[in-house]
Amino acid sequence: MRHSLAVGLVTLLVATSLTSASAATLACRDVDAPVTVLGGRHVVHGTLCTPPSGATTVQLLVPGATYNSSYWDFPDGRHSFRAVQNQAGFATFTADRLGTGGSSRPLAVALTAFVQADAMHQVVRGLRSGAYGPRFAKVIIGGHSLGAAIGVVEAGTYQDVDGVLVTGMTHRINPTGVIAAFTNFRPASLDPKFGLLYPAGYLTTAPGTRYESFHAPGAYAPDVMAVEESLKDVFSPTEAADGLGVGVLLPYSSLINVPVMTAVGERDAAVCGALATDCSSAGALWAAEVPYFAGPLRTFVLPGYGHSINLAPGAGDYYSAVAAWALEEVGR
Repeated sequence: MRHSLAVGLVTLLVATSLTSASAATLACRDVDAPVTVLGGRHVVHGTLCTPPSGATTVQLLVPGATYNSSYWDFPDGRHSFRAVQNQAGFATFTADRLGTGGSSRPLAVALTAFVQADAMHQVVRGLRSGAYGPRFAKVIIGGHSLGAAIGVVEAGTYQDVDGVLVTGMTHRINPTGVIAAFTNFRPASLDPKFGLLYPAGYLTTAPGTRYESFHAPGAYAPDVMAVEESLKDVFSPTEAADGLGVGVLLPYSSLINVPVMTAVGERDAAVCGALATDCSSAGALWAAEVPYFAGPLRTFVLPGYGHSINLAPGAGDYYSAVAAWALEEVGR
């Protein structure tokens, strides 16, 4: 009952925000957050958005492999996780992982999930200290897929956040689905989007394979796929190796004692299935994942969709469920 009331309140808040004629506007700014990793200075680029009335809690959002920050704020007007969180009263920092978007591109072979987690830890400190403008008392780190593994490593290692959002990741993977996705990766330098001069070692998806890898068997939306293809990015195999090995396969998440929410698509071929995680319902997902976390766990399953649930037709229900969890467990 408590959870249902929270979801209803968030839905009302979002609807009110969307229809309000108030002159107050969302404040968004580009941020180049300086970080020191791999023995040198680098930059994590992101966009910090704060609701008109301000916020005490910020969500630091980390995208998955071959995505950048646009995953959280997709420019089609229909799939903005960021917008719904802002409308619910939370600030957001949509980040480009190192190697992607507007962030620095270190040597791919040196870029591990632990390096990424260190960089995000420094961003957490900056958000708390007011280094990028507003000062935030609470930070939720949220991630998708590889970004979720990085979030788990960050939260478990540094114990510096107030909540963790894990999407597109569970602790029992489907090897067949993961292998199928990896067959669609290719060197970024061989892809016409990036070109032959792109730094060696980074991978991206082969043209026309993103629906199969990340969305099937969900509804195919040609306009969404076209935009996604134009925005696709890269990842380093080394960050995937320890992200998968530590953030997923080892019980590293047992170091996390703050509230956690896990959300997946019911038909996510990477993590769901008879030999992997039971994603048939939120209850089944909770039973499978609760042994891996020391703090309270909430779960959400988006029916009928694959891996990248931010871009699903019914993603609004998931956006609102996350906002309700954040409001109830962490506060805004």
